[in-house]
Amino acid sequence: MESAITSSDPSCWLAVVDKYYADNEPLRHILLTHSCSVADFALDVARRHPEFCLDLRFLEEAAMLHDIGIFLTDAPGIQCFGHEPYIRHGLLGAELLRREGLPLHARVAERHTGTGLTAEAIVSQQLPLPVRDYLPETLEEQIICYADKFFSKTHLERTRTPEQVLRSLEKFGDESVQRMKAWLERFAD
Repeated sequence: MESAITSSDPSCWLAVVDKYYADNEPLRHILLTHSCSVADFALDVARRHPEFCLDLRFLEEAAMLHDIGIFLTDAPGIQCFGHEPYIRHGLLGAELLRREGLPLHARVAERHTGTGLTAEAIVSQQLPLPVRDYLPETLEEQIICYADKFFSKTHLERTRTPEQVLRSLEKFGDESVQRMKAWLERFAD
Protein backbone atom coordinates (compact mmCIF):
# COMPACT_ATOMS: atom_id res chain seq x y z
CA MET A 1 0.00 0.00 0.00
CA GLU A 2 1.33 3.46 -0.92
CA SER A 3 2.13 5.71 2.03
CA ALA A 4 -0.33 8.53 2.53
CA ILE A 5 2.48 10.92 3.36
CA THR A 6 3.85 10.76 -0.20
CA SER A 7 0.75 9.88 -2.21
CA SER A 8 -0.30 13.48 -2.98
CA ASP A 9 0.60 17.07 -2.21
CA PRO A 10 0.65 17.14 1.59
CA SER A 11 0.91 20.92 1.89
CA CYS A 12 -2.53 21.41 3.43
CA TRP A 13 -2.42 18.89 6.22
CA LEU A 14 1.34 19.01 6.79
CA ALA A 15 1.33 22.78 7.30
CA VAL A 16 -1.32 22.35 9.99
CA VAL A 17 0.59 19.54 11.71
CA ASP A 18 3.82 21.56 11.57
CA LYS A 19 2.08 24.58 13.10
CA TYR A 20 0.88 22.69 16.19
CA TYR A 21 3.47 19.91 16.58
CA ALA A 22 6.83 21.55 15.80
CA ASP A 23 7.93 21.53 19.45
CA ASN A 24 6.99 17.95 20.38
CA GLU A 25 8.74 15.49 18.06
CA PRO A 26 7.71 12.34 20.00
CA LEU A 27 4.02 13.31 19.78
CA ARG A 28 4.41 14.46 16.17
CA HIS A 29 5.80 11.00 15.34
CA ILE A 30 2.87 9.28 17.10
CA LEU A 31 0.33 11.53 15.37
CA LEU A 32 1.84 11.10 11.90
CA THR A 33 2.36 7.35 12.21
CA HIS A 34 -1.18 6.76 13.48
CA SER A 35 -2.76 9.17 10.99
CA CYS A 36 -0.81 7.67 8.07
CA SER A 37 -2.11 4.21 9.01
CA VAL A 38 -5.66 5.55 9.17
CA ALA A 39 -5.26 7.40 5.85
CA ASP A 40 -3.80 4.36 4.08
CA PHE A 41 -6.63 2.16 5.40
CA ALA A 42 -9.31 4.71 4.44
CA LEU A 43 -7.82 5.15 0.95
CA ASP A 44 -7.75 1.38 0.53
CA VAL A 45 -11.46 1.21 1.39
CA ALA A 46 -12.17 3.99 -1.11
CA ARG A 47 -10.17 2.30 -3.88
CA ARG A 48 -11.95 -1.01 -3.30
CA HIS A 49 -15.29 0.81 -3.56
CA PRO A 50 -15.11 3.09 -6.60
CA GLU A 51 -18.91 3.14 -6.57
CA PHE A 52 -18.69 5.52 -3.58
CA CYS A 53 -17.13 8.21 -5.83
CA LEU A 54 -15.09 9.66 -2.97
CA ASP A 55 -12.72 12.61 -3.08
CA LEU A 56 -9.46 10.77 -2.34
CA ARG A 57 -7.46 13.92 -1.67
CA PHE A 58 -9.97 15.13 0.91
CA LEU A 59 -10.16 11.65 2.43
CA GLU A 60 -6.39 11.61 2.86
CA GLU A 61 -6.16 15.16 4.24
CA ALA A 62 -8.99 14.62 6.71
CA ALA A 63 -7.54 11.30 7.87
CA MET A 64 -4.17 12.97 8.43
CA LEU A 65 -5.83 15.72 10.51
CA HIS A 66 -8.53 13.81 12.41
CA ASP A 67 -6.47 13.71 15.64
CA ILE A 68 -4.91 17.19 15.38
CA GLY A 69 -6.32 18.15 18.80
CA ILE A 70 -4.59 15.48 20.88
CA PHE A 71 -1.76 17.78 21.99
CA LEU A 72 -4.29 19.79 24.03
CA THR A 73 -5.25 16.75 26.11
CA ASP A 74 -3.81 15.05 29.16
CA ALA A 75 -2.66 11.65 27.88
CA PRO A 76 0.96 11.22 29.00
CA GLY A 77 1.11 7.64 27.65
CA ILE A 78 1.12 9.12 24.14
CA GLN A 79 3.16 12.24 24.96
CA CYS A 80 0.15 14.55 25.34
CA PHE A 81 0.69 17.00 28.18
CA GLY A 82 -2.28 19.35 27.79
CA HIS A 83 -5.00 19.99 30.33
CA GLU A 84 -8.17 18.73 28.65
CA PRO A 85 -9.68 15.23 29.01
CA TYR A 86 -8.71 13.02 26.06
CA ILE A 87 -12.37 12.48 25.09
CA ARG A 88 -12.39 16.13 23.99
CA HIS A 89 -9.57 15.79 21.43
CA GLY A 90 -11.96 15.57 18.48
CA LEU A 91 -13.90 18.65 19.51
CA LEU A 92 -10.68 20.58 20.24
CA GLY A 93 -9.21 19.52 16.91
CA ALA A 94 -12.38 20.62 15.12
CA GLU A 95 -12.07 24.08 16.69
CA LEU A 96 -8.46 24.33 15.45
CA LEU A 97 -9.38 23.16 11.96
CA ARG A 98 -12.24 25.65 11.70
CA ARG A 99 -9.81 28.44 12.63
CA GLU A 100 -7.49 27.12 9.90
CA GLY A 101 -10.33 27.46 7.37
CA LEU A 102 -10.96 23.71 7.08
CA PRO A 103 -14.60 23.23 8.15
CA LEU A 104 -15.12 19.89 6.37
CA HIS A 105 -11.96 18.47 7.92
CA ALA A 106 -13.23 19.77 11.28
CA ARG A 107 -16.41 17.71 10.91
CA VAL A 108 -14.29 14.56 10.58
CA ALA A 109 -12.26 15.45 13.70
CA GLU A 110 -15.30 16.05 15.89
CA ARG A 111 -17.20 12.97 14.70
CA HIS A 112 -14.59 10.19 14.89
CA THR A 113 -14.67 9.30 18.61
CA GLY A 114 -15.94 5.76 19.04
CA THR A 115 -18.19 5.38 16.03
CA GLY A 116 -19.53 8.81 16.78
CA LEU A 117 -21.30 9.97 19.90
CA THR A 118 -24.96 10.75 20.42
CA ALA A 119 -26.30 13.46 22.70
CA GLU A 120 -27.95 10.68 24.71
CA ALA A 121 -24.60 8.88 25.20
CA ILE A 122 -22.93 12.13 26.26
CA VAL A 123 -25.59 12.66 28.94
CA SER A 124 -25.80 9.05 30.11
CA GLN A 125 -22.01 8.66 30.33
CA GLN A 126 -21.54 12.18 31.73
CA LEU A 127 -18.94 13.00 29.09
CA PRO A 128 -17.33 16.45 29.22
CA LEU A 129 -18.67 17.50 25.81
CA PRO A 130 -21.39 19.90 24.68
CA VAL A 131 -24.58 17.85 24.48
CA ARG A 132 -25.31 17.21 20.82
CA ASP A 133 -24.84 14.44 18.30
CA TYR A 134 -21.35 13.88 16.89
CA LEU A 135 -22.17 11.12 14.44
CA PRO A 136 -20.27 10.71 11.17
CA GLU A 137 -22.69 11.50 8.36
CA THR A 138 -20.84 11.62 5.04
CA LEU A 139 -19.15 8.55 3.61
CA GLU A 140 -15.76 10.19 4.12
CA GLU A 141 -16.56 10.83 7.80
CA GLN A 142 -17.76 7.26 8.24
CA ILE A 143 -14.77 5.69 6.49
CA ILE A 144 -12.23 7.68 8.49
CA CYS A 145 -14.04 6.89 11.73
CA TYR A 146 -14.14 3.21 10.69
CA ALA A 147 -10.45 3.14 9.71
CA ASP A 148 -9.39 4.89 12.92
CA LYS A 149 -10.73 2.05 15.05
CA PHE A 150 -8.16 -0.37 13.63
CA PHE A 151 -5.16 1.65 14.86
CA SER A 152 -4.03 2.65 18.34
CA LYS A 153 -1.71 5.48 19.22
CA THR A 154 -0.10 3.36 21.95
CA HIS A 155 0.77 0.38 19.72
CA LEU A 156 1.66 2.00 16.40
CA GLU A 157 2.89 -1.23 14.87
CA ARG A 158 -0.38 -3.13 15.32
CA THR A 159 -3.54 -3.35 13.28
CA ARG A 160 -6.54 -4.50 15.31
CA THR A 161 -8.71 -7.32 14.05
CA PRO A 162 -12.43 -6.68 13.56
CA GLU A 163 -13.09 -8.68 16.74
CA GLN A 164 -10.68 -6.49 18.73
CA VAL A 165 -12.29 -3.37 17.30
CA LEU A 166 -15.75 -4.53 18.34
CA ARG A 167 -14.54 -5.33 21.87
CA SER A 168 -12.90 -1.90 22.15
CA LEU A 169 -16.20 -0.23 21.25
CA GLU A 170 -18.23 -1.95 23.95
CA LYS A 171 -17.42 0.90 26.37
CA PHE A 172 -19.33 3.25 24.04
CA GLY A 173 -22.46 1.07 24.18
CA ASP A 174 -24.30 -1.37 21.94
CA GLU A 175 -25.30 1.33 19.45
CA SER A 176 -21.62 1.97 18.72
CA VAL A 177 -20.94 -1.74 18.30
CA GLN A 178 -23.89 -2.10 15.93
CA ARG A 179 -22.73 0.89 13.87
CA MET A 180 -19.30 -0.75 13.50
CA LYS A 181 -20.87 -4.07 12.50
CA ALA A 182 -22.78 -2.27 9.76
CA TRP A 183 -19.56 -0.59 8.59
CA LEU A 184 -17.72 -3.91 8.61
CA GLU A 185 -20.39 -5.30 6.27
CA ARG A 186 -20.26 -2.24 4.03
CA PHE A 187 -16.54 -1.40 3.95
CA ALA A 188 -14.64 -4.66 4.59
CA ASP A 189 -13.52 -7.02 1.82
